[in-house]
Amino acid sequence: MSEDAPVNTGAVNWPHADSAYFTVRRMQTKLHHWATQEPGRRFGDLHNLVYDPAFLMAAWERVSTNKGAKTPGIDKATAARIETGIGVEAFLSQIRNSLKSGEFRPVEVRQVMIPKANGKLRRLGIPTIADRVVQASLKLVLEPIFEADFKPSSYGFRPNRRAQDAISVAIQQGAAAGGSQAPVVNSRVRAS
Repeated sequence: MSEDAPVNTGAVNWPHADSAYFTVRRMQTKLHHWATQEPGRRFGDLHNLVYDPAFLMAAWERVSTNKGAKTPGIDKATAARIETGIGVEAFLSQIRNSLKSGEFRPVEVRQVMIPKANGKLRRLGIPTIADRVVQASLKLVLEPIFEADFKPSSYGFRPNRRAQDAISVAIQQGAAAGGSQAPVVNSRVRAS
């Protein structure tokens, strides 16, 4: 073997955030296409995408630029502390290695009580930054697959869709049906 031959040292080349974004978007497009064209398709190798450097970097960008990035989990780590401490690439490498080896386990969430409009308090669970990055990476992988199964009339918890959009469509459909109003169901979910 030549002395100049590259050796697989396991080192990861972390992509720049912009490059990661476009790599992830290309793969999401493929996943959505496959899920749309083959509705019964079973995706057997998604775990590798969750710890793919581009997906983890894109997930980090989402988590670190979110206003919740300043809020620490139970480990007291914030995005800023990670950036100035061990560094983003070392942090993502730790996550990647634990995901790849199957050793990753989410940590208990930090619980705080926040006020509700009626004056009562409700619990809010705040995951660690590492758990948020893994959740974001999972979402990047799974969302295009599940989006293929949703009907166009489905608005709940979907990208670029809001409750106001659903109401607007219901009003438009009611007007298009000769002025008769389409039935709209209003419901509330109460936590005890």
